[in-house]
Amino acid sequence: MKKIAKHLPHYFGLIGILLAGALGFIVFSYDRIFQIYISVAVASAYVIWGAMHHSAHRDLYLEVVIEYVVVASLGLMIVLSLILRV
Repeated sequence: MKKIAKHLPHYFGLIGILLAGALGFIVFSYDRIFQIYISVAVASAYVIWGAMHHSAHRDLYLEVVIEYVVVASLGLMIVLSLILRV
């Protein structure tokens, strides 16, 4: 339980990033191009957040960054496939 409490402020930031992205996605539902920009921004912010989080806890390694990039890329591919479906 202490481990979760220690990381809670960081997770609030991540939740804020994801909620802001979801809200922007809904508000700009009429503009596919802007939704793409929002999706790329959220994926980028996720990678940056992960790097900052692990850097603060002194466990930032190349493998960790690659993992965040891969997860963000997969999520971005899923979202883009939904936006650009015909």
